[in-house]
Amino acid sequence: MNTDKHGHSAISTAGLLIALGIIYGDIGTSPLYVMKAIVPDVITQDLVYGGISCVLWTLTLQTTIKYVLLTLNADNNGEGGIFSLYALVRRRGAWLSAVAIVGGAALLADGVITPPISVSSAIEGLEAVYPGIPTMYIVIAILCGLFLLQSFGTQIVGKAFGPIMFLWFSMLAVLGVYGIVHHPEILKAANPYYAYNLLVNTPGGFWLLGAVFLCTTGAEALYSDLGHCGKGNIRISWMFVKLCLLLNYFGQGGWLMAHAGEKLAGRNPFYSLMPEWFLLIGIGIATIAAIIASQALITGSFTLVAEAIRLNMWPKVKLNYPTNVKGQLYVPSMNRLLLLGCIAVVLYFKRSEHMEAAYGLAITITMLMTTLLLSMWLRTKRVPLPLVVLFLVVYGLIEGSFLVANLIKFPHGGWVSVAISLCLISVMYVWLRAYFIKRRLTEFVKIEPYIDALKELSNDESISKYATHLVFMSSAERQSEIESKIIYSIFQKRPKRADIYWFVHVDTTDEPYTMEYKVTELAPDDVFRITFRLGFRVEQRINLYFRKVVEDLVRNKEVDITSRYESLSKQHVTGDFRFVVLEKFLSVENEFPWVEKLVMQAYFYIKQFIASEDKYFGLDTSSVKVEKVPLVITPVREVALQRVQ
Repeated sequence: MNTDKHGHSAISTAGLLIALGIIYGDIGTSPLYVMKAIVPDVITQDLVYGGISCVLWTLTLQTTIKYVLLTLNADNNGEGGIFSLYALVRRRGAWLSAVAIVGGAALLADGVITPPISVSSAIEGLEAVYPGIPTMYIVIAILCGLFLLQSFGTQIVGKAFGPIMFLWFSMLAVLGVYGIVHHPEILKAANPYYAYNLLVNTPGGFWLLGAVFLCTTGAEALYSDLGHCGKGNIRISWMFVKLCLLLNYFGQGGWLMAHAGEKLAGRNPFYSLMPEWFLLIGIGIATIAAIIASQALITGSFTLVAEAIRLNMWPKVKLNYPTNVKGQLYVPSMNRLLLLGCIAVVLYFKRSEHMEAAYGLAITITMLMTTLLLSMWLRTKRVPLPLVVLFLVVYGLIEGSFLVANLIKFPHGGWVSVAISLCLISVMYVWLRAYFIKRRLTEFVKIEPYIDALKELSNDESISKYATHLVFMSSAERQSEIESKIIYSIFQKRPKRADIYWFVHVDTTDEPYTMEYKVTELAPDDVFRITFRLGFRVEQRINLYFRKVVEDLVRNKEVDITSRYESLSKQHVTGDFRFVVLEKFLSVENEFPWVEKLVMQAYFYIKQFIASEDKYFGLDTSSVKVEKVPLVITPVREVALQRVQ
């Protein structure tokens, strides 16, 4: 599947540029709206100095220490994100699945808000030059173009966007220095006292943490995109990015202090820093950077969905791999859902200042969930318990404070991201619970008693041949077992005579890029079982992998796949292969516990909108038979039926 397993993990100029292009869009465009949100009305020294001090220490404690220095170490064979982290620690308790579901759903919900607010903030800068311009429709058009671009893969996007983002960050730094020169005293805001003063002594100052938090919302996406760029490239590039961001924030503070006592009155400190002759150029660069900002959450969303599928937390939707670069994929269904969600957000909120109310609330929940999982990971690495507790307390307090401050946004638009999160949590819960219900109810039998019967059926010429090679997809984890439904399908539903029976099982590993297989010969030249061990980031191309295994078996003279039809055998024609996939449906012969009834009804309702399992497994549709089998949860025990004359 992946020829370039190490991808961009080694530090290189190309890797650094791709990191700039892919993962820093969200956090890199925050200067467009953060200071405007912190200073909502009259410009005062307490607000400006305190706000910038809070931003500096938030970027240091939250982004640099927690994510760049600590969390990036919790990579799963080079892959990042909350589900990769969950895969590393899930054996430490079933309750951790709830933590992962809540965190993953909140991050996906944030992916619906990030593109609209980033693009809207930039496009609204045009109003200073062209008053009355219909920015909302321009934003929708730009978002449509961006989502159409996704199918080409993030390698192409990263190569194109990297140099542009380098220009953007350089512009942030230059503008920032320009602002600082006009009010050098603003550098005193680096003193954490000003942050303390704002939060403790300034009336309503604590609630401004909701606005301050907007400066670090892209940190979680930074971790999710670890597999696209590599730890080394992220750490080196972050030093440059953080310096440029801080220079710009201090520069905006310098401009604000030059206008102390005035009302902001709709002005954006970011654009106000620009000389008049540069304004149109600056808006153009900001708009392109804002388009790129949307990329961080989009690629992060694709990664999350792919990992959730392997962990049985999301429907088995189609995954595409546009390039052969490690960690890069495209999820068409998620791309469409995100696009529709983004358009709905733009139409509902209309302007970026209204979106700020919805933005940030969901991501604080994700960050808290990451803190919980990371503390469990630190314990697996034998970090002393007092240090783990200290980490949990410090970041629990920081992120808990951000969450409380963000809660005031709930009635003003925060409910939108919470509602989206709850919908996604519901889907993930239903899918995971249904997986365990189905696994509990699937009946397995020992395969050994049926081996002789399979050999006899294979030689019974009174039954017309169903296929030369008959391949069943099996969920039986033990190689000595098989689903009773498969035995029923072969012997009773319609006797399926074949020359060779193959049972294929796919085992998903917690490592992302495992590609192994094991062959067990159950009956010489008659019955075989193949177990594939595939990582949770490996594309499910079972048709291709199966053919590769069969070729290896033929080369080693372990099996003869020549057609057994007399006329074709003389020509050494390869026999035909037919796959059978058993697809469960909810039997009417059921008496449910009410919770399982709701879960399974929701599961089968969602299932009708997604592709069948044969497409997910990458099977050749021309040689696949999908058989419906009833899923009986609890059969009806007594039937009040009487015979009459």
